Amino acid sequence: MSDVQRVEIEYCTQCRWLPRAAWLAQELLTTFESELTELALKPGRGGVFVVRVNGEVVWDRRAQGFPEPTAVKQAVRDRVAPGKSLGHSDRTAQG
Repeated sequence: MSDVQRVEIEYCTQCRWLPRAAWLAQELLTTFESELTELALKPGRGGVFVVRVNGEVVWDRRAQGFPEPTAVKQAVRDRVAPGKSLGHSDRTAQG
């Protein structure tokens, strides 16, 4: 894959959300190990918890609450690997 596929998770340091961001990063790297070229954790402030794919916001805690890993995986998949099966994650979301 020649295209850069970058995921960024911006999290609030004041709220101590690094463990949550790191766990989500691990989930995404495990699921998309051959599709992603970069995953960044970006310290932020003011209650931020935002997931971006190639600069596009795919999850914002302020609007959507804290994400379930399945929902974020689907949002990332739709942008970096459309058509990729997420196995039980797809079935859980659809059923």
